[in-house]
Amino acid sequence: MTKAPDIRTTPPGPKAKEIVERDSKFVATTTKTSPIVAKRARGSIVEDVDGNVYVDFTCGIGVTNVGHCHPEVVDAIKKQSSELIHFAGTDFYYEIQVDLAEKLCKITPGDSPKKVFYTNSGTEGTEASIKIVKWNTQKPLIIGFIRAFHGRTMGSLAITASKPVHRARFAPMMPGVVHIPFAYCYRCSYKMEFPDCGLHCAKILEELYFEAHVPPEDVAAIFIEPVQGEGGYVVPPKGWIDEIASIARRHEILLVDDEVQAGFGRTGKMFGIEHSNTVPDILYTAKGIASGMPMGAVILDEKLDFGVQGAHSNTFGGNLVACAAALKTIELIEREGMLDNANRMGKVLKDRLDEMAGTYPIMGDNRGLGLMWATEFVKDRATKEFAVKERNEIVKLAYERGLILLPAGKSAIRYIPALNITEEELNSGLDVLESCIKDAS
Repeated sequence: MTKAPDIRTTPPGPKAKEIVERDSKFVATTTKTSPIVAKRARGSIVEDVDGNVYVDFTCGIGVTNVGHCHPEVVDAIKKQSSELIHFAGTDFYYEIQVDLAEKLCKITPGDSPKKVFYTNSGTEGTEASIKIVKWNTQKPLIIGFIRAFHGRTMGSLAITASKPVHRARFAPMMPGVVHIPFAYCYRCSYKMEFPDCGLHCAKILEELYFEAHVPPEDVAAIFIEPVQGEGGYVVPPKGWIDEIASIARRHEILLVDDEVQAGFGRTGKMFGIEHSNTVPDILYTAKGIASGMPMGAVILDEKLDFGVQGAHSNTFGGNLVACAAALKTIELIEREGMLDNANRMGKVLKDRLDEMAGTYPIMGDNRGLGLMWATEFVKDRATKEFAVKERNEIVKLAYERGLILLPAGKSAIRYIPALNITEEELNSGLDVLESCIKDAS
């Protein structure tokens, strides 16, 4: 494809405007960020309907981890769709489902025997995990974290605590969810500093919540993101996840790991929780699993299987074409050294962001792992007042100049390019980013 960025008419161009107008008429309101109307894409490059070419730092919200339309993924989709597309794998049997389940059990953390339940999305993974922990423990309570995002369906929404707009007008939520502060060091809820804090925000679960109003014997599970996604790409300090896991083990509470955004190489390891020493009881994922095919998976300790037909099921989970895409996606990540590239390019990204931060005080905090990074923008570094308007202006200027970005949290921008992005493509995008930050400042 044409070298990016290459903006021929200021986006949205005439064709894009027409489609955006039709979309607003016929498609329900969701979370549109930019008026980019994509036509085709390859790798880290996207072309819109007006011929503009962009560098993509979004990967379809962390989905196309091996790049858009990787030819081997496309071939795998074509081959499977020509043979069999659907035959209800929850009621009958497919070899490719078993192949993928076996692979997922091997690459996820932990040596204990595991099983897989296939889903169609991240939020369905949350819902399935809720049912698994309730079925097995018969306990009523779940611990979640403030600024967590686990999905928008009603069970998931009860654990989600990212933005008020997600929950407005949907009360009452599923009962029994207790939220505590996440380890957000840049904006510590307890006004403490790591490491002098001694991981207070983890220990307080046992020292205060379990002592004051949450009976630990009633808690079925703790749901955790190894890096908070929608909440702002918040990376907890070293040891925090392990401390939460230790508390869970002491009280016989299951630990559920949401890898929907952090999974499949995004953080420079196959799964984000591998940056800790913790092995979760349940790990669920979606997004990057199948390069854009709608799919997710819950990988659970074998002993947590329902064991009873009909307790849980679905129709499209483990779709054959999606399974083929997932197997090829995992193969490519492993075979083509994409984890190594994510760490190398992540270092380039970090260095450039830190260099920019030395020039632009609007950049309050750069944080991330691998190729899962964000900048939190502030009006003043001393007060840390959220720079929401400025963040939105940067996103707007970026797409006008040929870089696709996504917001996160209240005033952050996330950077999640493909794991196989080249250094040239990455720097081209960062050049655009810097020009936008300069002008928005």
